[in-house]
Amino acid sequence: MKRAGLFGVPRVRPWSWQAFLLGCVVVAVSAVLQGICVALGAKLYFAVFLPALFVLGLIAGAPAAVFAALFTVPLVWWAFIPPFFEFNALSSANTDSINLFCLLAVLLIGFADLCRETIRIIRRGGLNPPGESAATNPQ
Repeated sequence: MKRAGLFGVPRVRPWSWQAFLLGCVVVAVSAVLQGICVALGAKLYFAVFLPALFVLGLIAGAPAAVFAALFTVPLVWWAFIPPFFEFNALSSANTDSINLFCLLAVLLIGFADLCRETIRIIRRGGLNPPGESAATNPQ
């Protein structure tokens, strides 16, 4: 793992097995936190998973975050949408919740990937090659 240079956030290579393992760990921890929220009476099925996907996208990249998002949908359907621990037909409200989660997941993963690329550019020294400033004209 390398340090990203922004608040000491560790970075993982996007297509490595560590990134996908981290994705599984993030989904598992989010499921536990979501279970606590459901036990306290919350009806927002994907509330904990969205910030976790953003953080995962920053740390491990877009492929691991997409994997985690795809893994999240059947997990929430099975574990948190009543009747619990069964796959049954979804109501229109539950289908809308899944569709909204997919939309927000795509937007958050894209934003996380953009932030990750921006951090990489800043670490490299900006958009200009080293030794050149924006004010100098090479002509």
